[in-house]
Formats: sequence, C-alpha cells, structure tokens
Amino acid sequence: MTSPIQLIDWQEAGRTFSARWRSEAGLPPPSDIEIGGDRLGVEDIWQTLAAGRHLLWRGDWVHARHLLQALTRRADRYFALGRLPPEMPLHEIFARHRKQQGERAALLARLLVPVNANYKLPLRRAQDVRQACCEAWGEPDGKASLLSLRELLAVVSAHEWRKKGVEVPAVQGRIHPHYGVFSPVRGEYIDLVATAPLPEDGALAFDIGAGSGILAAVLARRGVARVVATDQDPRALACARDNIERLGLAAQVEVIAADLFPPGRAPLVVCNPPWLPAEPSSPIEYAVYDPDSRMLRGFLSGLAAHLEPGGEGWLILSDLAERLGLRSRQQLLAWINAAGLVVRDRLDTTPRHAKASDRSDPLHAARAAEITSLWRLAAQAKT
Repeated sequence: MTSPIQLIDWQEAGRTFSARWRSEAGLPPPSDIEIGGDRLGVEDIWQTLAAGRHLLWRGDWVHARHLLQALTRRADRYFALGRLPPEMPLHEIFARHRKQQGERAALLARLLVPVNANYKLPLRRAQDVRQACCEAWGEPDGKASLLSLRELLAVVSAHEWRKKGVEVPAVQGRIHPHYGVFSPVRGEYIDLVATAPLPEDGALAFDIGAGSGILAAVLARRGVARVVATDQDPRALACARDNIERLGLAAQVEVIAADLFPPGRAPLVVCNPPWLPAEPSSPIEYAVYDPDSRMLRGFLSGLAAHLEPGGEGWLILSDLAERLGLRSRQQLLAWINAAGLVVRDRLDTTPRHAKASDRSDPLHAARAAEITSLWRLAAQAKT
C-alpha cells in the first residue's frame, strides 16, 4: 500500500526546495525544517527532534547512520516505561507501551534525508539505494523525495532480506519478503500448518490473507492439488506471487486480489489473521494488529459458506490478546458459535521467538506464557 502523493517546500541557503514527502506511517509533512550536518552532535540533534522540529541531514551518510544509532539508544532510555504499579492490568501496560513506542518512533522520524529524483542519495559516502527504492516505491517518476532516515534504512533492510530470503524447511526453500510485507520469522505457526492432519479431500484449499505466500506454499508442498491464496494489499500480492514462482509452485497456487474469501467452496480454508485487536501505526503492522478484530470476525462469519460439506477451516491464532486482556476466550468461542461453527480440535504450540525470554519487555509475562493454536473448525450439523 503506497502513501498518497504529498509535496513539501522548504527554505535552504536562500532558495526554495520542493520534494515528495514519504511516510509509510502516514506522518504529516513537516512544517519546521532545520538544515544540519557533520558539525552537529547527538545532543544538538536530540534537542532539535525533542522540541518537535525536523532536521534535514546534509552531512556524511555513514556519520548519519552512527548518529541515528546513538539517538535510538537515547530514545530507548527516554521512553522506557520504568517501574509500574504491580496492580496495573496488562491491557493498560500494553496501551501505555504502544503510546510510548509511537512517540519514540515519531521523534526519531524527524531526522530526515533527501533522495534525488533518480533515487540517488546526495550525501557524502552514500550507498547505492536505487534498487531498494525501486522495490519499495516503484520506478522513479521524476520527483525528488524527503523522508526519515529510519524509513530509508528500513527500505534498505527490506531489500537485503528480499535478496537473502528466509529459509523455511516446510517449503523446501526460502521465502523472500518484500518491503511492507511481514516476514515469516515465527516458525511455530508454520509448523502447525505443516503437521496438522489434512482433510481426505486434498483437491483444493483457500489461504485467506496470503501475505508472503508462506502458508499457501506449505499446503502445496504437502500435496494439496490446488491452492487459491487471497490478499487485498498490492505489495502482499506481488510478494506472494514472487515466492510461489521462485518455489516452482505456480502450477498449484493461484494468488488473487480479494477481501477475505475467493468465490466458491473448498474442503480446507486456512487463515492466519493478525493476532492483536489494536490500531496499526504503519501498513506493515496490519500483519500484527487487527482493528476491532475485523479480519478474524470476517473469516469466522464467512467460513461456513465457503466450506465444502465435511470440510475444515484452520484458524491460526495466538492467545496473546487474551493474556493482555484485549479479547477473551469466551468472546472468541461466542464468535465461533454465532458463525455456525464447531471446534473439532485444537493444536497448540509455545513461542520460540526472542521476546518470549526478554525480561526487560514490559509485556514479558504475557509473551512467555503465550500459546499459538491451530483451531480446526467445521460447520455445525444442520438439525
């Protein structure tokens, strides 16, 4: 998903400059821009950013990256939650943590860099970011850009991950995440889909919310003859198609644009919706945060109508939202029942990611106890 085009003007050395404002998080264009370079230290820059002003960097590229690392460490200390009352509910800790992380991101995003119309960086010792920018934004359109240094580094990092890919044994190859598409770094939910008992009819499966295409690829590798994978985000669609092609699965897997379900019915319908009912702060966070549980409820309410008789729906869902007090198990079960569904079985696994053992994380207690489940759902028997 790309941001709408916004142009921004600023004054520099007695001249007026204009560029496209880029912000994946949808931050408003800056109205107060200062110009700075290598003579500025961490304290000078911090004071500027903390006062709500933006700093356009005109110095050395490598120096800017080092300064951002130092600023990030300072922001981590400044925005730390500190000691919290032991009786504070986890949902309040989560809300406070999200708020502070948003404020931290907004402050660090005020350090800006320019990108020329051909995606070259007009800074000393600048690296070549042209291919990374093309992958994230498309071919150059003749307009220079202004964006946060953090965002440009995220574009560069995504390019490197896209080149390298993530080794996934269940697909017998690598998944190459694109910019703005969630990387399949949490292997426990993939393992659930790779080992759950398949329905006897393996002719067709739907993968709802394909993302990188990882689950569609797992199903195809397991022998499902045809998989229809859906998503509504253009970046996810391009990423899934790219990965399916790389893995040699294009004859088995079709990736189409749809809001949830494709037309028709299937013996197996799989969905791994975002796990937390909260507002995302950037497009990539839609893989983690599902406002008002929209996708989860939409999947459940439409599942029975898209299952073949005797078919199964696989819902892959963490219970982290329940442990944080954002959604109850009773509410989830009520949605399942109201959708005309029953639970045939539930397969559980525990997390293996680093945050589960990070005691400095304010949400550590919930993360350490988290369970990820594959719910095997079926349509209720008609009476």
